[in-house]
Amino acid sequence: MSDPGRPTRFPMLVVTGMSGAGRSTALKALEDMGYEAVDNLPLSLLPVLAGSEATRTPLAVGVDVRTRDFAVPALVEALDRIGVEQALDFKVVFLDCDDELLERRYTETRRRHPLALERPVTDGIRLERQRLWPLRGRADIVIDSSALTPGDLRRLLHGHFALDAAPGIALFVTSFAYRHGIPRDADLVFDVRFLHNPHYVEGLRRKTGRDPDVGAYIEADPDFHPLFDTICRWVEEALPRYEREGKTYLTVAIGCTGGQHRSVFCAERLAAWLGAKGRRVDLAHRDVDRAAIADSGANVPAPAHSVKDIA
Repeated sequence: MSDPGRPTRFPMLVVTGMSGAGRSTALKALEDMGYEAVDNLPLSLLPVLAGSEATRTPLAVGVDVRTRDFAVPALVEALDRIGVEQALDFKVVFLDCDDELLERRYTETRRRHPLALERPVTDGIRLERQRLWPLRGRADIVIDSSALTPGDLRRLLHGHFALDAAPGIALFVTSFAYRHGIPRDADLVFDVRFLHNPHYVEGLRRKTGRDPDVGAYIEADPDFHPLFDTICRWVEEALPRYEREGKTYLTVAIGCTGGQHRSVFCAERLAAWLGAKGRRVDLAHRDVDRAAIADSGANVPAPAHSVKDIA
């Protein structure tokens, strides 16, 4: 039962991280979700803002090395003090990215890294990562944007911080191809590569796990039902524990070799099962189109998003 004398805990997010990892995109997404977005606020004003009337509305504050009077020790101290003193649902979001991809983003956009000055971009990235390491450790949520499209980043932020979210954990189920790597935002990963592979069946190779005859082939494998029942039982028992720990968003990834048949079918079945249990669940198939194009003999295109898209 809530205490009527206790102030409402309004959400306040501090969005920080590596320059070029997606902070601007994240702030725009949060603004679209209903947050009041403030970018590059001087650090000396952060405690003032946290204690002001402005925090009666959801806030998202962008902070990085370009912020005036930026210093990691002072920022960490201010964040810890705000978290204790203010009646806020206060969280720090750190956006990270592979150094090689950050370098490509700066090269393609012809922007100068804020710490590189006249030195190579790689020197600026290395120096920034060294400076920000304590801040990364202080973060409540770390998002690696290396393989994310802008839509993926918006989905993650909405899953974690939606203002109109119903009670309970929100779920995202995705299939993927091991040949293209495990999704970096995955919380739970299930490997279904030991199931019989429709890729080697003439007439099924160019179809996907969404096709009924592919599904029938996978279901005929005597290992499918024991595997699927185990996954469902494991997820069902784990979700209440995640909820007790305060987790609001969970990504379940199911992988096979090509991301076209077995993982797609299992992801579809798991999402349907979770939905029937009354869970909030979204579904996507990360690599199914890429797998289908590869099987057709055509060149596999690069991801649809450019490295310029997330900044």
